[in-house]
Amino acid sequence: MPPARSAERMISKLLIANRGEIACRIIRTARAMGIATVAVYSDADAKALHVRQADEAVHIGPSPAAESYLVGEKIIAAAKETGAEAIHPGYGFLSENADFAQAVINASLIWVGPKPDSIRAMGLKDAAKERMIAAGVPVTPGYLGEDQSVERLTKEADAIGYPVLIKAVAGGGGKGMRKVDAAAEFEASLESCRREAKASFGNDEVLLEKWITSPRHIEVQVFGDSLGNVVHLFERDCSLQRRHQKVIEEAPAPGMDEATREEICAAAVRAAKAVNYEGAGTIEFIADASEGLRADRIFFMEMNTRLQVEHPVTEEITGVDLVEWQLRVASGEAIPLKQDELSINGWAIEARLYAEDPAKGFLPSPGPVDHIWFEGTARIETAVEDGDVVSPHYDPMIAKVITHAEDREGARLELLHALNNSHVLPITTNKAFLFASLSMTEFVAAELDTGLIGRHEDVLVSEPELSDEALQHVAAILRLNSTADLGYHYEATGRPALYGLRLNAEPRTQTVLFHKGETRLVDAFSWDGDFYVDPLDGEDGHRAAVVEAGRTFLVTSRFEASDAAASAADGAILAPMPGKVIAVDVAEGDAVTAGQRLMVLEAMKMEHALTAPFDGTVTKLSASEGAQVQVEAVLCVVEPAEEK
Repeated sequence: MPPARSAERMISKLLIANRGEIACRIIRTARAMGIATVAVYSDADAKALHVRQADEAVHIGPSPAAESYLVGEKIIAAAKETGAEAIHPGYGFLSENADFAQAVINASLIWVGPKPDSIRAMGLKDAAKERMIAAGVPVTPGYLGEDQSVERLTKEADAIGYPVLIKAVAGGGGKGMRKVDAAAEFEASLESCRREAKASFGNDEVLLEKWITSPRHIEVQVFGDSLGNVVHLFERDCSLQRRHQKVIEEAPAPGMDEATREEICAAAVRAAKAVNYEGAGTIEFIADASEGLRADRIFFMEMNTRLQVEHPVTEEITGVDLVEWQLRVASGEAIPLKQDELSINGWAIEARLYAEDPAKGFLPSPGPVDHIWFEGTARIETAVEDGDVVSPHYDPMIAKVITHAEDREGARLELLHALNNSHVLPITTNKAFLFASLSMTEFVAAELDTGLIGRHEDVLVSEPELSDEALQHVAAILRLNSTADLGYHYEATGRPALYGLRLNAEPRTQTVLFHKGETRLVDAFSWDGDFYVDPLDGEDGHRAAVVEAGRTFLVTSRFEASDAAASAADGAILAPMPGKVIAVDVAEGDAVTAGQRLMVLEAMKMEHALTAPFDGTVTKLSASEGAQVQVEAVLCVVEPAEEK
């Protein structure tokens, strides 16, 4: 049995069963409450920020999560070893694992989260939807049956009508989901969805849903306690997504009138009460916004029985610390505020900054971070400092950037400022993609739906050239600070710079210069704030970092193409990142056409198809199914077809 809990006895020592920015976030609140913290870490995280910040830290295994962060026995043993009274799971990893929650309770430890029965009730999407129907919560039309045969699922999809959405019943985070537009695509999509679901969740069962026209993703933050109280903390809009992964989140939802808000939030509270919910949770809805947000066109999707990645936007508009609430409720206290004491103040927007390369299909780009810098008044949630490493073993999130203002436009402009005035070097990030997404005409006008990014992705990930005005300024600055005659011919490679530091956040008239070991200020130029220049110290002093429209350019007096790029141009198919080859579709000697799938690489639980760059013949095949490969390993070679 768990230890007795009372409002008079707050948790005194907390183990955090997670890593990265959420572990640092929990440590910050725990420290403010006078609660000692224990971190756990794998080999890859031995020097991580959450380890450095915690009062104690315990090593729990090798770098792969399956051998460390996902081994519940090791985490419980660490809590016992350090005398921790409670375990906070953060999000991801074991946060929604009912068996782990029960094991924590059985070990006489406090579980900072909902009861295991509540997690189980909402963990499988089909059973959760049936429970919601019983509770009077509207759900999306679809198929929730036990018959998982290809024949039955195909028949049900035909009956629902295309397009349909295939979803893993144990899914989350956008994994195990496929939109199918036509019957001819159904079986292949089902196979891919099941394979990804099995790899990610150990369960390949699926459900089917009608694909909603003009869908918006609206979710409601709920909170319950052990005394039976449940409140909501209003809604968030997470419609700006790419392949079901959230990109930008905001609160409140644009276009939400008070009557619709009241109905959707009341439905969320009913949903939470239906499973006797305790702690922080999120009820996710899909809205048919073809005629604006209407209560009769908003349907339950699922419940996340944990803290959400985007919880800071709710904190910003309500003034509530949700982690503090979690710890108080887990200690036996009532929810600190009643429903009529909660209100919306202003607007908040969050952007997820990742180490990934949009130009290469958003492949993760892990590696060392020499320099990370943010300007402005944005709230930054990160676990990365100068000298840290973004590991290839885990989610490549670098930071969450959150802004709060009186209105939506104020929050949007502040977020653009924060992104444009930041550096994460030398790794590639999605910063320019975020900047472009926030600048879309549709986003500015709040004309949102979950397909918005998909329709504009080619433009959002494009790599425009540096403007002539910015190039002239950087050329003048480099010329001013060099003894060589550099002229005005410079090329922008688009590669991140190695170093760069802005001195002030106000009008961009001062830049830190690194020249022959001497740091000094240049106040020779002023401009309208569309870009800024950071000259860099190289062997010849002929380079600078320039940030324009959120994108960092390396400007140099010469351009040197990498060997890898040259190889790829010759038909060598390179591994874009470390991973496992899970399918090989060709053999040596096969004729292939441009765009044909050659093989599939699995990395970070996501599948990446590698395709032929042009018509030709496979002359060399170096990879086999099941092989582990390193980044830029040559997997196969395609020789171009002879022109006739």
